[in-house]
Amino acid sequence: MLKQCAICGKKALTGKKVVRKGMPKKQGGTGSKISRWSKRSFNPNLQKMRLLVKGKTVRAFVCAKCIKKGGFTKVAGKSKK
Repeated sequence: MLKQCAICGKKALTGKKVVRKGMPKKQGGTGSKISRWSKRSFNPNLQKMRLLVKGKTVRAFVCAKCIKKGGFTKVAGKSKK
């Protein structure tokens, strides 16, 4: 099971965390410079849900944006007795 939205296909993106040193020019300095950076990932807000797909119950990850939109059929959980 991939960490990807089952409806829209949204998944993690990669990027950088940038650290800058120096005073900005508009505050009277010589300008801020990038001193170092490290790789990081931007993860979507995925929730594990039980969905009805082609008449079968499937457990899949769905992003929060798709949950708000609603375009799927939710399956009720098992009843506790």
